[in-house]
Amino acid sequence: MARKGKIIIDRELCKGCLLCVRACPVKVLGQSQTPNASGSYPPETVYPEKCIACGNCYEVCPDVCIEVYELGAAV
Repeated sequence: MARKGKIIIDRELCKGCLLCVRACPVKVLGQSQTPNASGSYPPETVYPEKCIACGNCYEVCPDVCIEVYELGAAV
């Protein structure tokens, strides 16, 4: 069974490099249409149900503004 995950992004800490969007193998993340306080457009979770908690987004984030949680196996 596939793993199920959840991603939490600190929008205000993010500088909008979008490395996490490119690193996601299942395309969970996309660029937000709403800027944060510094004017950057951070990523947002577009397809949360697809997250497999692989941690790629966390690993590539230079600002450490992403948390990944494993929720268990998907049904």
